[in-house]
Amino acid sequence: MDAVKASRAAHHHIEEIYTPFPVHGLDKAMGLAPTRIAIASFLYGVVGLTVAANLLNYMMIVDWPQDIGGKPSFAFYQNMPAFVPILFELTVFFAAHLMVITFYLRSKLWPFKQAENPDVRTTDDHFLMEVAVSGNEEDMVSFFKNTGAVEVKVIDKH
Repeated sequence: MDAVKASRAAHHHIEEIYTPFPVHGLDKAMGLAPTRIAIASFLYGVVGLTVAANLLNYMMIVDWPQDIGGKPSFAFYQNMPAFVPILFELTVFFAAHLMVITFYLRSKLWPFKQAENPDVRTTDDHFLMEVAVSGNEEDMVSFFKNTGAVEVKVIDKH
């Protein structure tokens, strides 16, 4: 965290940080914008609720109305208590599945994608900060050594 804060203070552009476990507060230290995932989840839930209401209205009121236990299906609002569990389940179903799809698309994860981890040690016990080189390369290397870096590599990223 100290190296990230020092890098941001020195106006170095941090591309990515790889850690073996979640580090709380790292996104704030990197200066990342807050996520809008809650808004997306709410909108997906609204889509699910709309689809469920239209589906139930069509199936139970319009297409195949049935007289179940002496209770005819004349209107949606009359049958609303019976529809609540289905409305709830389809709302959650749509929100959950569309959130997973959004996560994979936003993270650029898809089947058969090659891993982009530049150093396999970050999955075990090492931390890695990927920084774009700007200015004098040797000054940057000495800056990162002073922040406590154990190893500094300069590579061309394709």
